[in-house]
This record gives sequence, structure tokens and C-alpha cells, in this order.
Amino acid sequence: MVLFFASIVLFNFVAYKMRKQLTKNQIVHIWKFTMILEIIFDIFIDEKTNGYWYFWKGIDWTNILVYTVLIPPVNVIFLNWYPFYHSWLKKIRYFVFWVIFLLAYELLVLQQPLGYFHYGWWKFIYSALLDPILLLILLVYYKWICRIEISKEDKSS
Repeated sequence: MVLFFASIVLFNFVAYKMRKQLTKNQIVHIWKFTMILEIIFDIFIDEKTNGYWYFWKGIDWTNILVYTVLIPPVNVIFLNWYPFYHSWLKKIRYFVFWVIFLLAYELLVLQQPLGYFHYGWWKFIYSALLDPILLLILLVYYKWICRIEISKEDKSS
């Protein structure tokens, strides 16, 4: 639990104190999108098939903290610092750095007694394959939100 709460404090501190490139509207959208996607995914992988779980098997109140204040700020940080207006090489390096960071963090939280994440049938390789896809989905969603904001501004002018 110590690592869990330390992670919540650290990720939220960074998300709130960083120099913001994202608007408040974008942050709220990313936060909500992350919670919804995580909950839907975990219903099937965690609850239905016992692929992995946080803390204990089954539905638990601590899962709410994972969905609401652990994972969303990480996505906000990822998007806030993403090098949108830089070369493809810099974007790829940034992306690879984040995939490695996410995988390293997963390995860390698997370690007992400080860890809080547990594998059922899930394997580390699944995360290595899925994390880049999830980050790409996040990027596409963010760009869609930006287009909506621009479209809304154009209509109000």
C-alpha cells in the first residue's frame, strides 16, 4: 500500500505542478476517458477472466483509487509533455521512453510486499504489446478533442 499511495501522491503532484500545455477542458476529457477505458477493460480482464487484479481478487474499493487518481494523471503527464511539434524521431523516442517507463512501473508494482498488482493468466508480454496501442488510442482521442475545440471556436466566431 505504501508504493500505491506514494505513486498517487507523486503522479498527481507532477500533473498539477507541471507547466501546463493542455487546457483544463482537455485535462478533464483525458481524465474521464482514462477512467472509462480502464474500467471497461478491467471489467473483462480483471473481473470476468481474472487476468490480473489490484490488491485482491474481485471488486474492491481500492480499485476506485486506481481508476480515479492513479492512472489518469499519468496520461495527462504523457500528453502534456508529448512533443507534438517536433520531429518524428523525437516523437518516437518520447513514445518509447513512456512504454519503457510504464513497463518498468508494472514490474515494480508486481514486487511483493510493496507491490499491489497481481497476474492471473496475464503475462508481461501482453502489457508490452498493449501499452503502445493504449498510448496511441490516447493520442488519437486527444487529437479528436483538439479538433472538436477548434471546430467549436470556429462556430462561435
